Amino acid sequence: MKNYIKGNYTHNIYEGDNGFVIGLFKVKETNDEELRSYINRTITFKGIFDNLNKSEMYYFYGTSINHPKYGFQYDVSEYERIKPEGKDGIIAFLSSKLFKGVGEKLALKIVNKLGENALEKILEDRNNLYQVKGLKKEKADSIYDTLVKYEESHATIVYLTDLGFNMRDALSIYNYYKSNTMTILNHNPYKIIDDIDDINFNKVDEISIKLNIDSLDKRRVSACIIYLIKELNFENGDTYSLYEEIYERINKYLNIELDEVLFNECLEELEADLKIVIDDNKYFITDVYDAEVNIANKIRYLIHKEKDNYKNIDKYINELEDNLNITYNDEQKEAIKTSLENNITIITGGPGTGKTTIIKAIVELYKKIRGFNQDKASNYIELLAPTGRASKRMMESTNFPAQTIHRFLKWNKDSNEFGINEFNPDYHHLIIIDEVSMIDNSLMDNLFRGLTNNIKLVLVGDYNQLPSVGPGNILKDLIESNCIPTVHLDNLYRQDKESYIPILAKEIRENNLSDYLTGREDYRFVNCSKTSIIANIVDICKMCINKGYDYKRIQIMAPMYAGINGIDNLNKILQNIFNPYSLDKKELKYGDIIYRENDKVLQLVNLPDDNVFNGDIGTIIKIEMPNESSSGKKELVIDFDGNIVHYEPKDLINIRHGFIMSIHKAQGSEFELVIMPICSSYKRMLYRKLIYTGITRAKKKLILIGEPESFSYSVENSIEKPRKTNLLNKLHKTK
Repeated sequence: MKNYIKGNYTHNIYEGDNGFVIGLFKVKETNDEELRSYINRTITFKGIFDNLNKSEMYYFYGTSINHPKYGFQYDVSEYERIKPEGKDGIIAFLSSKLFKGVGEKLALKIVNKLGENALEKILEDRNNLYQVKGLKKEKADSIYDTLVKYEESHATIVYLTDLGFNMRDALSIYNYYKSNTMTILNHNPYKIIDDIDDINFNKVDEISIKLNIDSLDKRRVSACIIYLIKELNFENGDTYSLYEEIYERINKYLNIELDEVLFNECLEELEADLKIVIDDNKYFITDVYDAEVNIANKIRYLIHKEKDNYKNIDKYINELEDNLNITYNDEQKEAIKTSLENNITIITGGPGTGKTTIIKAIVELYKKIRGFNQDKASNYIELLAPTGRASKRMMESTNFPAQTIHRFLKWNKDSNEFGINEFNPDYHHLIIIDEVSMIDNSLMDNLFRGLTNNIKLVLVGDYNQLPSVGPGNILKDLIESNCIPTVHLDNLYRQDKESYIPILAKEIRENNLSDYLTGREDYRFVNCSKTSIIANIVDICKMCINKGYDYKRIQIMAPMYAGINGIDNLNKILQNIFNPYSLDKKELKYGDIIYRENDKVLQLVNLPDDNVFNGDIGTIIKIEMPNESSSGKKELVIDFDGNIVHYEPKDLINIRHGFIMSIHKAQGSEFELVIMPICSSYKRMLYRKLIYTGITRAKKKLILIGEPESFSYSVENSIEKPRKTNLLNKLHKTK
């Protein structure tokens, strides 16, 4: 039997869109041993509901959680209304806020006349209410209509769950459509996909069978087209699709030869309904098209807006060089001046070219020019990055606050909305964004919507790194448009003989490898076959440990998760090297993974409420047993650079071991020592941008392990599927 708490809803603390409620609930009964101590106590709950009523009792099914900000809560996944019973219960129900204008006296009259089955009698025939002395017809009709709607809502939710929707989805659907729910289901169930987040085509398509919708019904084909364009976008990183690939994909997906006339009719209707945009034979989801238009429009405005001209800029730069005991090369000076004078600037370059040095200089000179101290400057300057580690690195290098873009935009994970937007913009003036190559079309669009036009925007990134995970190729398109002032940093800032990593990065970028097999002070290539990869990684890690390194200073990276040399297998092996089993360390098993105190872990998703983001690395500092934790469950306590976050077993899907991680996940981070295996096992993932991104994560030392021929192949393999985006085309129109 599912765990439940039974009791009375007390009142709401917060009520959001589509029935989301945080409220108080008095527990009368529970079958969950861990919650026995809460009987006859009031607790906080959250979930999606329809019309909770104080006079009724409920079964809430779910789990208890310990929210880092709000404390103990009961997370309700589904609930069940307990019908009012007995004279007192029915009187309390009829006199509740649900029935406007009905007080206890009138409710008592109704029950005295109709008895303890009064509710059933009212539903059977509204005329039964007319028998109550002193009850006007209008009031009787109002009571009847309210009760019918109340019962209908419950019946509709039950019907939705019987169709196959889970309780959360059923409540979301009903709370969105209310009394129109059945009409929508009968008219076009696929409309649910457009209106309600987290309910996708596949789910509705399963349900449509029970609603007797034909496999070639226009409603189904149209919804499938939208689904497949989105799927193609995310698979390929594209912002639009071509007619042929959509048609080919839908035939394969539906496993039929779709009539092209029907296909074209559906496309035309989708365009007429503003769900897609067809522009020069390119097929866009409307939101994606609008995002590119908005990005281009913002850039057009910033390009044409009057620039600043600082007469004493060279003098200020010279003074800053003296103050910081540093000398900027000509490229760096150009980048600093261009950024301060223009309304939008791009600074791009590889490792060792001084990008972070330039960011610090821009911040310091902006403060100097404006006459701001640190506190006042924080009202005008905003430093942003797409990942937590990248923002932390900015903060450390500039000695100025920095944060992730999601946190800056006040992203709400539950609603997937941003609190900073075109209706509630941010008013900082100088916005510097690092690691722009990681920003996708949607995030850039939302960022631009949240900024005023009175900004000075500096975009910093490495043109040669991997593009964003999501659709778009923002940095590449912006640079290749040639309409934005762009400074290319080619000169290596770290040029001493002991620094080979930036030189190797340049050689990889230019496909001009020299003697990469020769060891250097900060670099080593361990030549071995793919069958010896694991043994060599183990030996090198043990050697590093003996030299005083721990896993916090070392990061191992690989291109793939699967296989004997893949991330999943290597994480288990490396756990036993860096954090072996000990009687002194508690453990928690999750599937086939064992988490152990002192383990290194990697965060997989953004959790802004916890101030932890995708790609953040933490350490399990404690595993709390049920009798130790505030939730009454086993918990992992993870330290993310001083930010302590608690994870219950159900939250462990959001983390994995981080002794070795993917190169994609490492993007935006830097590590003191990087160890990277390269062999033919990874062949389908070996290409120049991936390897370049991997080796440029190394800050002080780099060790490559594997086959020289695989490394050479990856550097020579510049073939990557070009992303289909329209931003470049839109930007050309801004000139």
